[in-house]
Amino acid sequence: MSGDVERYGVYLANLDPTRGAEISKTRPVVVVSQDEMNRHLETVVVCPLTTKLHPRWRSRIQCACAGRRAEIAVDQIRTLSKERLSRKIDRLEAAQAAQLRRLITEMYGE
Repeated sequence: MSGDVERYGVYLANLDPTRGAEISKTRPVVVVSQDEMNRHLETVVVCPLTTKLHPRWRSRIQCACAGRRAEIAVDQIRTLSKERLSRKIDRLEAAQAAQLRRLITEMYGE
């Protein structure tokens, strides 16, 4: 992807090839890495979105992306090359971004 990649932006990304139970195909992902990292590295940290909803899973956050119901799969967090990103399609609202930060901290912090 050419241009700046911003934190909490939602981009289309090609996640293939995958292995095992990793989320695959071209789908939206939300960038969770800090903007400073995004400016200087050739990679970004993302959480993929899925339309297969699991409301009881604590590792997922319900959201809307480009007008469709979806979940942010925090349990599938991964690092991607920026070359896998194609275009920006949406951006998380501030409340959803805060919820995502809290869940990432709960799952992967301390």
